[in-house]
Amino acid sequence: MSAVPDGKKLVRSPSGLRMVPENGAFNSPFSLDEPQWVPDKECPRCMQCDTKFDFIRRKHHCRRCGRCFCDKCCSKKVVLPRMCFVDPVRQCAECSLVSQKEMEFYDKQLKVLLGGGAFVVTLGTTEKSETMTCRLSNNHRYLFLDGETHFEVELSRISSMQILTDGTSPGGGTSRASGMLLHYRPMGSQDAQQLRMEAADDKKVASLWLAAMHKAAKLLYEARDQ
Repeated sequence: MSAVPDGKKLVRSPSGLRMVPENGAFNSPFSLDEPQWVPDKECPRCMQCDTKFDFIRRKHHCRRCGRCFCDKCCSKKVVLPRMCFVDPVRQCAECSLVSQKEMEFYDKQLKVLLGGGAFVVTLGTTEKSETMTCRLSNNHRYLFLDGETHFEVELSRISSMQILTDGTSPGGGTSRASGMLLHYRPMGSQDAQQLRMEAADDKKVASLWLAAMHKAAKLLYEARDQ
């Protein structure tokens, strides 16, 4: 392995070349660990089509799930940023579809979260509120809230998150996200703190940010349950 700037390093694993943080504690909360590959001796046949492996039909492991397939059932190479691979990697049909859907988050919604939105923020059960800009940190590990004051919420310490809506949108369409209610444990405390955010002036930008945060929450919980 070789060190590179910005606290990251290149690591070569059996699955491919990965760019990971120097300190594993600084991994993105959306990241997934590499799976354990099913041992070759335990998969004499493709785990999808049941084709028997031989000298002509070679076995291949999906880099996302670790299962064993023939070339036909595991031929696609798809980008997999959640495992920090530098290049697209071989994935089975099922996993490649999941990875392709996740790319919308990395290509579009992640940029929205990094850009931020304006919200009226209420901390705890007090009636005091403040208009603040909320954005995701560049390393994806914190929500930064900036106004007259500044504080941070570490994503890994969020215990629950609820997206609030403003009812039915004009024209009878689906409801639009208007705010967020989350509970988290501040650093050094085991007691949960409540944070309520409601869209400020630019409600369209805030709604897009909240929709992106909803998708981020799904990835966050999936990574925790791995």
